[in-house]
Amino acid sequence: MKTILALFFLCVLTKTQAQTDSTELVKQIDAFFQKQFTSKTGGVAIAVVKEGEVVFENAYGMANLEYGIPNTVNTIFHAASLSKQFTAYAILLLEQEGKLRLEDDIRTYIPEVPDFGDKISLQQLASHTSGLRDQWRLLHLAGWRSDDVILNQDILALVSKQTQLNFTPGSKLSYSNTGYTLLAEVVARVTGKSFAAFTKERIFDPLQMENTQFYDDYEKIVPNRAYSYKQENGTIKKSKLSFATVGATNLFTTVRDLSKWALHLNQLPKTNKKLANRMNTPARLNNGELTEAAMGQWTGVTFKGMEWFDHSGSDASFRAYFSRFPESNSAVVILGNTTPLDASGLALGVADLYLKDFYKEEESTKENQEVVHKPYKSISLTKTQLSQFVGKYRELEENYDREIRLENDTL
Repeated sequence: MKTILALFFLCVLTKTQAQTDSTELVKQIDAFFQKQFTSKTGGVAIAVVKEGEVVFENAYGMANLEYGIPNTVNTIFHAASLSKQFTAYAILLLEQEGKLRLEDDIRTYIPEVPDFGDKISLQQLASHTSGLRDQWRLLHLAGWRSDDVILNQDILALVSKQTQLNFTPGSKLSYSNTGYTLLAEVVARVTGKSFAAFTKERIFDPLQMENTQFYDDYEKIVPNRAYSYKQENGTIKKSKLSFATVGATNLFTTVRDLSKWALHLNQLPKTNKKLANRMNTPARLNNGELTEAAMGQWTGVTFKGMEWFDHSGSDASFRAYFSRFPESNSAVVILGNTTPLDASGLALGVADLYLKDFYKEEESTKENQEVVHKPYKSISLTKTQLSQFVGKYRELEENYDREIRLENDTL
């Protein structure tokens, strides 16, 4: 119900924005989030970039409940799969320097990857079309727990023992974290530096992203970091996260730093057209079909008529969402350390308040109706109605399972 209330509230704010000045708008947003995230819960940090300027940023709830430390815009969150766009960018930097090519076979750099009879290119790893089985599902099947210490070498060991792919490389789009772990390993082997060291030297330091790093040492102390919390049957508990695998995940960052990253990517076509084109162009399958997977980000659809790149992330009870709109040099970022949390819904709801002047009318064609993200329409259900959805579900094609539970009045 918290998510439904959040979306409803933001819709109301959007309708009244024309009558509200900027100061009053900030007060209303703050009042809403302060009600949802308190000194007794985890929370979120949010930033909105408009026409190259940060026009809103704030944080709510607690970074550490045991010591009473609140979240701030400089609190360091685990950003989960937002990591992938940095990994893709690192690979493109090396391609630009002539040290590798996206068309190269992964076995050229990591011969431990089995020969499956078909070439797997770096491009296919980056666009989720490699056919490699997802590392988290493999670890689960091998008996690992999600809060175990997991390193890149553990994942490489699993990959080296695989005997088949899920499909012929390039024939299908299927999200695979494994590809990005391998890409990070490629960066390390090509440069002779750890992936964390390379990204700090070539990405984070040049962009003055002072509070950002790839966390490849699970014992490393990181000042000002947030820990994550979950709600179970009305009780808040810690969500443990101790792995140190990088590439697909384990980016530690802040909303302030991600605002700098968004501005860099939005301006990249003017400063480095070739790299920008490589990063922003969606991949094609072997049959020529266009996918929505660009390099470490999703594209191919518009948001209310605007060109749109986005990605979400989730590990333990960390939630992240990053969305940018290059035409207006705008973006919205949210990082959270609590569940349940509709990160994308809240982020885009706040973006609506600041960016609606850039929204465009779209032709109501069948094609648009199929690909344009439509606003959610929330409905209220009784506990009896919600209980009908409780159970364990398996997705047969990609072979993963989900359990849906009813906690209080929320699925």
